[in-house]
Amino acid sequence: MALPQLTLSLQFSHLSDPAPHRAALPRHKVARWLRHALDADGEFTVRIVDAEEGQALNRDYRQKDYATNVLTFDYAQDPAVKADRVLCAPVVAREAAEQGKTLQQHYAHLLVHGALHAQGWDHETSEADAEAMEAREIEILAGLGLPNPY
Repeated sequence: MALPQLTLSLQFSHLSDPAPHRAALPRHKVARWLRHALDADGEFTVRIVDAEEGQALNRDYRQKDYATNVLTFDYAQDPAVKADRVLCAPVVAREAAEQGKTLQQHYAHLLVHGALHAQGWDHETSEADAEAMEAREIEILAGLGLPNPY
């Protein structure tokens, strides 16, 4: 079965130390992770930001005044999935270290997780929905040769 087509814009904002994040996010891998999580063609912007930009976006769009790991702005699901993903580099790096994961593994999980959200998956609606979404994430990541993130 052919994977969906993907149009990808991968952006890095002004990070104090961009090297580890650029190394963890080669364009071909980001595209591969997203394509494996999509059930339809997609158009994604993935933007890696510093804590200041992450906090401003979270405050402005979610009324939560702190930098969060990832924000998903989804615009369409049909005929193609269209979404922007904003990942806060320092938060993602801290979480990866706390969880004993590589930076790349954590980015892969967050990108797959966000791609599912952009397609209508939701883990906050019920325990059953959360379990279904988690199982799908584990399945996708395993298919990519990546470990269970939970």
